[in-house]
Amino acid sequence: MNLDLTNISNIPTGPDALHLILLVLSLVLFIALLTKKGQVIEKTIEKQIPVEVEKVVEVIKEVTIEKIVEVPAIVQAADPAAACQLLALLQSEARFIDFIQEEISGATDDQIGAAARIIHAGSQKVVNEYFSLSPIRSEEEESQVTITEGFNPAEVKLIGHVVGQAPFRGILTHQGWKITETKLPKLAKEHDTRIIAAAEVEL
Repeated sequence: MNLDLTNISNIPTGPDALHLILLVLSLVLFIALLTKKGQVIEKTIEKQIPVEVEKVVEVIKEVTIEKIVEVPAIVQAADPAAACQLLALLQSEARFIDFIQEEISGATDDQIGAAARIIHAGSQKVVNEYFSLSPIRSEEEESQVTITEGFNPAEVKLIGHVVGQAPFRGILTHQGWKITETKLPKLAKEHDTRIIAAAEVEL
């Protein structure tokens, strides 16, 4: 059906006019509904994107924190100056380095025994003067002892046939030693600890 809107008399009336009006209204409502849905979807997307980004950032932060916490502890390096100082004291009092560096395969037992007396006396003097020692276990050696659960493996070394869990019962073969105090002398700032014993020149 062709409509000429310039001529009012051609506009249909009655049931045809009602159908046309309903069709137009339906189209208008449908277009409005589509426009409204598009706006809702657009607003929803705009609100959801920042939330998702924040969640991703939170996850990344959590992973980073876990990695920092799991960094292993740094092992403390030994002080070489103190070790050199101790060797120098043993050399000074007991001629320790001289004896260690000496070739003794051809020496007699009497000669080695005589040197051992000097080394023993001098080493004992150094240890007693600069260190305080105490036994780790108070029981007599060769006595039966019980090692309870939670013992310190650095202080007690289990030897032989070790099976199961603590408590353990065994024979104390050595009391062990631990240092309770160190009294090494203070070094001058310009002192070279690598020099254990100066060369001696007799004039």
